Amino acid sequence: MNAKSNAKKVALVVGAQGVIGKNLVEYLATLPDWDVIGLSRRGGASSDKDRFIAVDLLNAEDTRQKLSDLTEITHIFYAAYQDRPSWNDLVAPNVAMLVNVVDAVEYVAVNLQHISLMQGYKVYGAHLGPFKTPARETDAGHMPPEFNVDQQQFLEQRQQGKAWTWSAIRPSVVGGFALGNPMNLALVIAVYASISKELGLPLRFPGKPGAYDKLLEMTDAGLLAHATLWAATGENTANQAFNINNGDLFRWSEMWPKIARYFDLEVAPPLPMSLNVMMEDKAPLWNAMMAKYGLKHTYEEVSSWSFGDFVFSWDYDMFADGSKSRRHGFHEYVDTEKMFMQIFDDLRERKVIP
Repeated sequence: MNAKSNAKKVALVVGAQGVIGKNLVEYLATLPDWDVIGLSRRGGASSDKDRFIAVDLLNAEDTRQKLSDLTEITHIFYAAYQDRPSWNDLVAPNVAMLVNVVDAVEYVAVNLQHISLMQGYKVYGAHLGPFKTPARETDAGHMPPEFNVDQQQFLEQRQQGKAWTWSAIRPSVVGGFALGNPMNLALVIAVYASISKELGLPLRFPGKPGAYDKLLEMTDAGLLAHATLWAATGENTANQAFNINNGDLFRWSEMWPKIARYFDLEVAPPLPMSLNVMMEDKAPLWNAMMAKYGLKHTYEEVSSWSFGDFVFSWDYDMFADGSKSRRHGFHEYVDTEKMFMQIFDDLRERKVIP
């Protein structure tokens, strides 16, 4: 028997505390033939199936030292992200972190098989304004700067002549559980709705007027974990990019009343407002809600208002063609409305919201 196929696989999940990495770690931990090592600035609590390493990925020397003994790594799942105030400022740190990880691990992990890169629709220019929809993996690139593209180009060049392969995974907005994460839309909505209810207000859509009726989609974090592993281990998925989405489309004008009903709220007409501005003074109210309802997480931990403003500003269609992954063998899908409700249930169970 091939020793390589018989050996246990060891995943290095980079960005293990984010909404994407956290759900991938949890999924891999359920699989008997996988061990997991998670990297993040905060580290984490280790168990029999996984362990966590706190590391500053922007520091090449710290990364090299902390990862120097990870000789057993077979798969790198890269989902780390550093936020910056401009598109240009995002490039240097986000490319440097990926390079530092690959430099450190590739040198010591002699059985490295695959590097998975988490991207998004920014590759298609979705963050810049109205773009071609549905976006496809074969679409033309756009004017830089764009760190997702630079990261993929680095992997493509680094992989030349190597035994390992790469894949690039492109989800839409990801729905799942994670705290202290700058990109968590479901948490934004849940906290916004909870505060609206506490103030006796209806639930108003706060985005641009045109955003209420445009088509968009999301990607469930559990579905994304399954797809990421599929692309990293599939027989016909090497050295390719794949759009990964739930498989359905929605408009906020239809979804918003359903979300309001979940929180027992009325819906009032949309009113454009910056959540980042309007929610700036709500920490004292949240502290009172923590005491009143026994909530377990601070206002800082549950606040991702800038990302909410970003998503709710999309007054143009935001979706991609997910058929390539289906043609290559990945056939899972998720109902987006049910995804939202399950996340809200989970947030209540964890005492994140009332």
